[in-house]
Amino acid sequence: MTWLANIGSVSFLLGALVSGLAALWIARSGAAERSDRWAAVAALALTANWCFAAASFGAEQPIVALTEVAKNLAWIYVLLRLFANDGRDETLRLVRPAAIVLALVESFQIVLVMLALRNANAPGAATLIFETSAILRALTVVGALVLLHNLYVGAALSSRRILRWNAAALAGMWAFSLNFYTLSYLTGEIPVELQAIRGLAAAIIAVPFAVGFNSNAAGLEFRPSRTLTFRSLSLLVIGAYFILMLLLANSLDMLRGDIRALTQVGLILAAGALALIWLPSQRVRGWLRVTAVKHLFKHRYDYRNEWIRFTNTIGRSGFDETTLQERAIKALADITDSPCGLLLLPEDDGALALGAQWNWPTADLPSSAMNSDLAAILEREALIIDFDEVRAGKEHHGELAHMPDWPFEELRVWAAVPLLHFDRLVGVVILARPAIERELDWEDFDLLGIVGRQLASYLAEQSGQAALSEASRFDEFNRRMAFVMHDIKNLSSQMSLLLRNAEKHADKPEFRKDMLVTLKNSADKLNLLLARLGRYGTGAREEMQHFDLAEISREVAARFEGSHPVRLARCEAVEVVGDREGLEQALVHLVQNAIDASEADIPVMIETFSNGISGQCQVIDNGKGMSPAFVRNGLFKPFVSSKEGGFGIGAYEAREIIRAMDGRLDVESREGLGTRFAVSLPLRSAKAIYSGPKDLIEETV
Repeated sequence: MTWLANIGSVSFLLGALVSGLAALWIARSGAAERSDRWAAVAALALTANWCFAAASFGAEQPIVALTEVAKNLAWIYVLLRLFANDGRDETLRLVRPAAIVLALVESFQIVLVMLALRNANAPGAATLIFETSAILRALTVVGALVLLHNLYVGAALSSRRILRWNAAALAGMWAFSLNFYTLSYLTGEIPVELQAIRGLAAAIIAVPFAVGFNSNAAGLEFRPSRTLTFRSLSLLVIGAYFILMLLLANSLDMLRGDIRALTQVGLILAAGALALIWLPSQRVRGWLRVTAVKHLFKHRYDYRNEWIRFTNTIGRSGFDETTLQERAIKALADITDSPCGLLLLPEDDGALALGAQWNWPTADLPSSAMNSDLAAILEREALIIDFDEVRAGKEHHGELAHMPDWPFEELRVWAAVPLLHFDRLVGVVILARPAIERELDWEDFDLLGIVGRQLASYLAEQSGQAALSEASRFDEFNRRMAFVMHDIKNLSSQMSLLLRNAEKHADKPEFRKDMLVTLKNSADKLNLLLARLGRYGTGAREEMQHFDLAEISREVAARFEGSHPVRLARCEAVEVVGDREGLEQALVHLVQNAIDASEADIPVMIETFSNGISGQCQVIDNGKGMSPAFVRNGLFKPFVSSKEGGFGIGAYEAREIIRAMDGRLDVESREGLGTRFAVSLPLRSAKAIYSGPKDLIEETV
């Protein structure tokens, strides 16, 4: 059949050309991050080599058989490398033995080729070798299909979208081979019609396989079924295939000559015609897709598996040293296959600041990540923000006017999910864009919304437990301070009595004078401390007065002279209103913390100036710095300290003292760079204007 031989030669030449070009394209333009890239290049190159050898020498020659063995081994190795593409897929430890067995079975074909050459003149031996080769090849192909099935079923959703083109190409290649070798075994001879189009099949398969290495190929619509449905359908298809092949084999046995060949070609053409009708027709494909979704599964998410994974993530603690905030981010990120995320928590003024991060150490957010107006919209409307819609200018509840700038600059920011507990906003989770581009749909919004409420309850419960623990420790602290106050009061009384006796009985005037000065100063200090301790917890406020903020800064800097360099980088006279002594105590706390975080010879800087609204006193160091999580969750928490042996109450007391003066204490810190504490107090002039004309007149008088 000369015309079939000519078709076969052209077919194999086309297969060699297309496979070679596909290998070259993957090598030059394929996704560089794919670990199976060069394995695919080698497999396509060996396929091109096999096609070229078949076109040159004829498909039945031993040299061609050996090149086919090399090609098949390369494709088995590609399958093995596909398992290593995603950490969420089945582990190589379980797959590698099966792949090795398939490679050994395929390698046995070399022995069969040698035996065929040696027994070329023995018809019985040649038939046995042919049938053995066909059945071993069929078994190898079945094993490869089983591994390919397990690869796709065990892959994460994002990995399925990456692997689908490669998996489809490999499935087509091995399905054609299974058909070829099954017919060869059942009929006892090579089906020449299928042999003639093997090169064409290789060319057709090489194209989608190469497309799979394009980074944009995963963006097309593709919705795989659930695991159980997928496996059930696979078993049904495999069973139906073998039944059909048995029926065809029995039918072909009743045919002879050209009729049998025509039947074989007709089956191939019928399958191709069905594919050509189905693939281009969007209406047919849409109908099939809708029908499958309607009858095979109700929703895209497997809610049972999602809830089990969510519960395991939130309930896990201890061994990985992750906080509840980090686990909350991960629980939401796993739903959408987001690689990382952030948690924003509300500040005292209603704005949202960074509270925790998961797998996103490079996130650089301002101190106020979202203002109070945007937080109020999220709380009132339970709005899940799709930042792709925001960047496109689409809004739902007027949120665009309050949107910060950083989501427009950081394109990885994908969605914001509010965490609501009894309609109160306890946080917002920022999700990064998943590896596979897709849009949020109604099912995402529903699932993220309900999971966000569940997470909010966990965070609120943890906050309540922390508040109870803090109150308990404060109660113990107050009880201890009561004893301290009692002892100080007794000491003060004793020293006062000693002072009165010394005034009456001292003989030496100079000694008496020195003793009186010393005792009087000690008694005054103790009485002052006693008065201050007595006011803790009563809600009483110190009497406000106006003073120069620069003068306080100079006194604090002088206080540390000789122990650590403290420099006044900027010292402008600023009249503020507050408690002078309390402010000095707060600044001493802040400067001491800065000194503890700095090297011995690195100075701590103090800047004092006015911004027109308030007086500013900033304490700046170039020390170790603090993480955003510690600034948020530990810095101003009583009894929490980053210093060994620290009591953990200095920063908290400094903030409370400044707040009592209607002031504000802000902090900015970066690990390894340093920390800036900024104290803001109302200006004397601004305070008088705010208080009204009456107070202004009284202050002037």
